[in-house]
Amino acid sequence: MLVKVEGIGQYELLGESLDDAAGEAFDKTAKMLGLAYPGGPAVAKLAEKGEVGRYTFPRPMTDRPGLDFSFSGLKTFTLNTLHESDKSEQTKADIACAFETAVVETLAIKCKRALQQTRSLRLVIAGGVSANLRLRKKLEQMVKKEKAQVFYPRLEFCTDNGAMIAFAGCQRLLAGQHENLEFIAKPRWDLESLSPV
Repeated sequence: MLVKVEGIGQYELLGESLDDAAGEAFDKTAKMLGLAYPGGPAVAKLAEKGEVGRYTFPRPMTDRPGLDFSFSGLKTFTLNTLHESDKSEQTKADIACAFETAVVETLAIKCKRALQQTRSLRLVIAGGVSANLRLRKKLEQMVKKEKAQVFYPRLEFCTDNGAMIAFAGCQRLLAGQHENLEFIAKPRWDLESLSPV
């Protein structure tokens, strides 16, 4: 997701995944390549051994305006490339490298558009994919050109949203907001429906 954040509970959704999120695509690609779960670190580690440029994968939805994402086609492209390959360990590393590069460049393109569209000078990356070192390097290069800054959680906080949820809850409590102990689980919760702090 790309979200403009004015404060806790003050969110504007700019773009989101229309199908597989980047993290899901990493997990599914890892499975295709016979790698362990979670897929992101496994694909990144294998990609380090890959030959840059042997394969060129598409950058989904970057040739059209907007800030939405779609990674299901990239996942299918990866599967087809793997089926047509010799399936050697080096080829798998080259495919992992091409896949990771495509995801990283797609995310960087969309983040750049979001900065330009919102005229923001700060980009905050969170979630599992924010631990990807190639993504961090690419975003640092991009924000430097945009005269902006990028922020990340420490690596140990990139795999689980528990710390982020706890922090948001703490800020709401400090602001005097609280709920009773009865609640209804919501598998999907529209960010824009949250009350501001």
